[in-house]
Amino acid sequence: MEFKPKLVACLSRFPYPLDKGDKLRAYHQIRVLSEKFDIYLVCTSDVQVTNKQIDELKSFCKEIHVFQLKKWKIYLRLLFTVFSNKPFQVSYFYQYSIQLKINKLLKEIQPHYIYSQLIRTSEYVKNYHECSKTLDYMDAFSKGIERRMLQKKGVLKWIFQQEHQRLVNYERQIFEYFEHHCIISEQDRSFIYHPKYNQIVIVKNGVDKYFHAANDESKTIDILFTGNMGYPPNVEAAQFIYNNILPKLTMNPTCLIAGINPPHSLQKLNSKSFNVSGWVPDMRTCYEKSKVFIAPMFIGTGLQNKLLEAMAMGIPCITTTLANKALQATPEQEILIANSPEEFTKQFERLISDEQLYKQLAKNAIFFVNNNYSWSQCNSVLIQLIIS
Repeated sequence: MEFKPKLVACLSRFPYPLDKGDKLRAYHQIRVLSEKFDIYLVCTSDVQVTNKQIDELKSFCKEIHVFQLKKWKIYLRLLFTVFSNKPFQVSYFYQYSIQLKINKLLKEIQPHYIYSQLIRTSEYVKNYHECSKTLDYMDAFSKGIERRMLQKKGVLKWIFQQEHQRLVNYERQIFEYFEHHCIISEQDRSFIYHPKYNQIVIVKNGVDKYFHAANDESKTIDILFTGNMGYPPNVEAAQFIYNNILPKLTMNPTCLIAGINPPHSLQKLNSKSFNVSGWVPDMRTCYEKSKVFIAPMFIGTGLQNKLLEAMAMGIPCITTTLANKALQATPEQEILIANSPEEFTKQFERLISDEQLYKQLAKNAIFFVNNNYSWSQCNSVLIQLIIS
């Protein structure tokens, strides 16, 4: 039997179903890493994880350990966090009783490597020094909070200011506890304020070109936007489409907003022409019947998986300069850029009226994603980082 080194993958959420960006990234990383390592999955969860969901990871993992976060402990710790310097993002996922269990597990497993996804999990493994550890910042949380902070007022603004400063400090300090570091984009790396931030390796997200493949399905939806609708930047993007883009269009387009946990503010907008669907088991069914993907992302950080998936399936995309900084697609060739309601309106109407532009953009988008964002390509970088 081929020897495989032991890798403990420490996550803040169970990586299935694939309804959030960190879960999608973790799932595909574990899938590929399992070819080189014996994976010991250790994760917290603030929701119940079913046996069926665990079964989805069993073929990739040697062992799976899920630690349920107790709600009352979450609230109590968040209360005490007010009087500390820890970010609330970190405190939410940390419980001392789980720390003791993870300590015991690490002693038993004796891993060769540890991979910690997001600063949310770093507290659990930062003081383990028996093997090399890799921290995946994924996104620069501090920058995302800063952008949201600018839109807040009063007490909320003060709370976001406090969290922003805590995150800046924590992202810098936690660097020292790990031998290796990675992040999703150059843009996010530049927002980690550590003297050696250039040592953080870029590990992009990917798509499965066979899973997300273009087809000739008839298009019944004019505008599509997808994502975790419990995430404020996605909610604001959906509201922007409804309030600032649709009223300016000369046609009366059909629009689909697809994604888990839409808040009441979105659900009340639901209509025949503006469908807020909620959770969709297979998001490909949405991509397949949609003409144009619009992603008006003005806040938030990281690489937008929604854009990668839409482009891989041959859907022309319109997004902001901010979102494309991480994606790095070529404007007017692989993607269209808009930063105001008028620009989004103009770009959409260009696509709908110019068949040649539509087809060329779709073709170029598929080529761009397949050549720059395959999971095997992205994860080969991660494997080399972990073992270096």
